[in-house]
Amino acid sequence: MKRNHNPIISENIIWDIIIIGGGATGLGTALDAASRGFKTLLVEQSDFAKGTSSRSTKLVHGGVRYLAQGDIGLVKHALQERGLLQQNAAHLVNKEEFIIPCYSWFSVIKYLTGLTLYDWLAGKYSFGKSKFLSKDETLSVIPEIKAKGLKGSIRYFDGKFDDARLAINIAQTAIENGATLLNYTKVISLKKNGQTITGIETEDILTAKKSIFKGKVVINATGVFVDDILKMNNPNSKNMVRPSQGVHLVLDRKFLNSESALMIPKTSDGRVLFAVPWHKHLLVGTTDTPLNEHSLEPRALKEEVDFILATASAYFNHKPTEKDILSVFSGLRPLAAPTKTGSNSTKEISRDHKLIVSAKGLITITGGKWTTYRRMAEETVDLAIIEANLPNKNCVTKNLKIHGCSDFRDDNYLDIYGTDKVKIEALIKENPELSKKLHQDFPYTEAEVVWAIRYEMAETVEDILSRRLRILFIDARAAMEMSERVASILAKELHTDNEWKNNQVEIFNKLASGYIYQSTNNKEAALAK
Repeated sequence: MKRNHNPIISENIIWDIIIIGGGATGLGTALDAASRGFKTLLVEQSDFAKGTSSRSTKLVHGGVRYLAQGDIGLVKHALQERGLLQQNAAHLVNKEEFIIPCYSWFSVIKYLTGLTLYDWLAGKYSFGKSKFLSKDETLSVIPEIKAKGLKGSIRYFDGKFDDARLAINIAQTAIENGATLLNYTKVISLKKNGQTITGIETEDILTAKKSIFKGKVVINATGVFVDDILKMNNPNSKNMVRPSQGVHLVLDRKFLNSESALMIPKTSDGRVLFAVPWHKHLLVGTTDTPLNEHSLEPRALKEEVDFILATASAYFNHKPTEKDILSVFSGLRPLAAPTKTGSNSTKEISRDHKLIVSAKGLITITGGKWTTYRRMAEETVDLAIIEANLPNKNCVTKNLKIHGCSDFRDDNYLDIYGTDKVKIEALIKENPELSKKLHQDFPYTEAEVVWAIRYEMAETVEDILSRRLRILFIDARAAMEMSERVASILAKELHTDNEWKNNQVEIFNKLASGYIYQSTNNKEAALAK
């Protein structure tokens, strides 16, 4: 098929920095490197943020749970990065009010004390002061939580964002700063001179074209896939990470009926659970389930869904059931592989990142979280400068605005595009047909599909409905209903045929069916019919 946006690149170029992985860390590293003036190439085996980076709890936060674990340094750095991210991507990062319901006076004292420290650690980047709310005040803010035994709540502030949209905007910013980004480009081998890594060999997933790219240093930023890259260098290397699965459910917003988010501070497995208003729906999660294998499309386990529904039901007046789930999605965190054989606990493993020189010319970065992506990228490029003997140029991303950054909002859902909003409106003005909605229950228009294809590097129906418009993560059935129209627009824009269009619809609908939750019993019943 025709490639939508990837440029033709001479294999004679010697890149200063080659990055493998187009998630938050890889994209952030590409932006940092390019903005310092380094010749930068990034390759991603699928779409940008296809994996973990589009499957977060949508929080830009310091990590209240890490504070409880005594990791004050990690929290302080994350709170500073939260403030910088809100400044640099104001169109995507919003201040959110969180409510912690308290059913004992001891809880009131404990959480108010902890969150007062949280506010203090944020310093000049504070989002607002934490405060005790009485029972009546709490129920006026979130009327759908359990009132029996409620003493009151603690209100605190953190950040909320759209992860995949931010990834795309970071990719655009990196390109604007001179980086070259290739999606659907899979690394099939590392090129070596003796024991030194000198580049990568890739295969274009869409065209099957193979290429070799030479670089002074290669950065492995592939998340749960880091060991696959490390084994290309040394097949006998021990696993560096082990995936841990986090599952999220999306429900109708009626279950909270609030603009505020709910934070359940201690679940039966010792984690926290969030219920966050997101795109006019309610996102509830997450879990922490160790797995022995990774994939691009992990699936929720029944016990994970049952756990989230049971925990939410203990706090919600109206108890959500399986039939209320509009979409279920899973993301894999790359946690440090346990050193003890047979260990199955994820509680003691640090969520902070690890940065190592894996071989001469090969740097691996893993761990961390969205909020600290910029700082991780800065440290990675600093190390790359030393490893590849590059000119010592200072990081400039602290005050670098992300593509689309705008403080202006007029309560239009297109505000999420920031400064690109007026360009999408101009597309509609130029061709009024593009104002047609893709689905009667959602505001998304054909103009946004055209925009994603022309300017946001979308190549497939999944790219658009999953990570540009987010509808697959919000309502999987509605996404399937939109797929044919989106495929038609893609086929027209890319000048492909009807067979390609039908294939795209089939591929997407098969994928989307995995986001529609059916328990094992439901599946067995369906087969019996």
